[in-house]
Amino acid sequence: MTKVIVVATPVHGHVMPLLAVAADLVRRGHDVVVHTGSRFGEHVRRIGARHVPLPAEADYDDRDYSASFPGRDDVPPGPPRMAWDLMHIFGDPVPAQYDGLRKLLAEFPAAVVIGDASFGGSAALALTHERTARPTVVGVGIMPVMFESVDAAPFGLALPPLAGDEGRARNQALNQQAREMLAPLHGYLAQVYAKVGVQLDDQLFNMVGTAPDHFVQLTVPGFEYPRSDLPASFRFVGALPPAPEPGMELPDWWSDLSGERPVVTVTQGTVDNADLTALVVPTLRALAELDVTVVAATARPDGPAAVLDALGELPANVRLGGYIPFGQLLPLSDVLITNGGYGGVQTALRHGVPLIVAGETEDKPEVAARVEWSGAGVNLRTGRPDEAAVRAAVELVLGTPRYRERALALQAEMETYDPFDAIAEIVEQA
Repeated sequence: MTKVIVVATPVHGHVMPLLAVAADLVRRGHDVVVHTGSRFGEHVRRIGARHVPLPAEADYDDRDYSASFPGRDDVPPGPPRMAWDLMHIFGDPVPAQYDGLRKLLAEFPAAVVIGDASFGGSAALALTHERTARPTVVGVGIMPVMFESVDAAPFGLALPPLAGDEGRARNQALNQQAREMLAPLHGYLAQVYAKVGVQLDDQLFNMVGTAPDHFVQLTVPGFEYPRSDLPASFRFVGALPPAPEPGMELPDWWSDLSGERPVVTVTQGTVDNADLTALVVPTLRALAELDVTVVAATARPDGPAAVLDALGELPANVRLGGYIPFGQLLPLSDVLITNGGYGGVQTALRHGVPLIVAGETEDKPEVAARVEWSGAGVNLRTGRPDEAAVRAAVELVLGTPRYRERALALQAEMETYDPFDAIAEIVEQA
């Protein structure tokens, strides 16, 4: 039995993948402590691990960024807000994360610390201690690969790769521009990391991959841009399987998904779903006259009522739900329309389901760009698509076999990986 600390930034999309890893390690008999936000305590206890909340300075409620981070709403979406988030949501908490982790290690001397890539406290631990004087540190890639590369444009531009000398010249120029533009961000983060004794010599996007002893990316090579200069610590381990859904009842309309006509599922995920008029509602309107069954998975207990309020009348081909078991819904789906959460996209591809992605915040444009590049779906290039664009995309994906073929190819590739085994092997060799 190995002592393991799992750390995660207190954001739902960061915590849930790390909890899946923690749950698997508990099942294998390891002694696991999860160090994350206070609101996730019950989730942690449910998997049989011990929960130690983050220090107050590093803890916040990701369900209301406006309240947790005053001023964020004044920053325009896109690169400016991404930089703001990196400074204040992910940067400012690093000293408290680091202090909390050190105190926890003094009480619970773990052999391994596993953290999502955005948890700077674990990177700081790796950078401030000799390898023999600290636990093995494992970084988990829960978003698209961010590292600077001669083979890819800078993270945040959502540009596909360009082959050959022309592509490398483009990337070199864009990387230089990005370094110049991000110099204020780098300077700010350098001051943050200096508080814990880290000299930030490289860009943050590179450091998150080079600081850990191991970096495991939760996807397969077929979903990521080819790179010749990945860190030696990096490896693909495949996508996580869907989380168990015990006790989740099927809706009474489940038998309508009989296969007699295509099933189109639409969701805005479990976090960015406060305004269902961004994607769910226009999708239902767009497909009202199409010969498909549309499942709207709102991931909110009041979601169906909110959709009905917005529509006035529910189209006959729509089936509404709050929490729907995705592990059972995706095998019945012919296409998934989503705002591009990384984990949800990987789950769809594990089931061989092609995608239509409408995402414009956080890392979602980068996810959408990879869906398009991989051939497994369509990138709508906006978070609020109009009805005509949604309908055209659905007709294109359903009418063009190559989208399903590429999704099935990625599914087959994912079946050759086991992320739980890969991470457990690192733990058991520590």
